Amino acid sequence: VQLVESGGGSVQSGGSLRLSCEASEYTSTRTSCMGWFRQTPKTEREVVATIWRVDGASHVADSVRGRFTISRDNGVSTVYLEMTSLKPEDTAMYYCASRGALTISDCLLESDFAYWGRGTQVTVSS
Repeated sequence: VQLVESGGGSVQSGGSLRLSCEASEYTSTRTSCMGWFRQTPKTEREVVATIWRVDGASHVADSVRGRFTISRDNGVSTVYLEMTSLKPEDTAMYYCASRGALTISDCLLESDFAYWGRGTQVTVSS
């Protein structure tokens, strides 16, 4: 599985960005559940949002709920993370990940993910 992130960049506080993650395949065993994570050099990896590609059911972390939205377009095998009202504390490397999931119960914020992209940097200045 190859996951390729794009869309990162530098924005001012209050700005918006849309991250994209294109998966090389759409299979129930490896990419039916996808998620976005973030990490800085000083923090542990944090889950941001997950989505079950079958019906679009999603979960969003409390830290970003109301500001970030995860969505998918299975036609182009891409998952998006729409980020609005960005804050300096959102600055991080953002990673896309995937795993197999036969039901939404296998696609939760606390699920373990098997496949990872290389990340895209998001920097928010005050």
